[in-house]
Amino acid sequence: MRRRFLFSAALCATLGRQAWAQPVEADDRPSGPPGYTVSTDVLQRSVAERFPMRYPVQGLLNLDLQSPRLSLLPEQNRLRAEMAVEAAGPALNRSHRGSFDLDFALRYEASDRTLRAHQLRIDRLRFPTLQPSVVELLNTYGPALAEQSLREVVLHRLKPQDLRMADAMGMQPGPITVTREGLVIAFVLKPL
Repeated sequence: MRRRFLFSAALCATLGRQAWAQPVEADDRPSGPPGYTVSTDVLQRSVAERFPMRYPVQGLLNLDLQSPRLSLLPEQNRLRAEMAVEAAGPALNRSHRGSFDLDFALRYEASDRTLRAHQLRIDRLRFPTLQPSVVELLNTYGPALAEQSLREVVLHRLKPQDLRMADAMGMQPGPITVTREGLVIAFVLKPL
């Protein structure tokens, strides 16, 4: 019985390493626990499904956020999003296109198997066709509105089959690392 258990454990460990192995160059090979990789392309497609988003500003105008262009910041373990935004409404004569940048960290939410943005840092809104006083007003309220509405935005959802091997080995998603190729979600042992 004990021999059968040890054989099963060794087989699971071997299959687990093979299932999680990612084709990477020798000098880029990650060390540490096994994990799940989300490529930049997959992440970009997943984010695009959640946009455009509309946010009203106290009946004065609407801010329509378009799908962001993501870039990886591995040295900071964060992501950057370049957001195109359109402002229109009663307070403006016409619609105006602008942009802003933000960067953020990621966290894993076990209840729905999602990767979510958190610890947002928002850059100033830029609207070249608006008067500077209106842009300043938007910059007063815009970052707080953007942080409130974009905090905890779901960037990617893991499927049950993505976690099947980890579950079988008593592991769960842990730290998320931003690399040059995408995200690596490390698997760690579940607490007893």
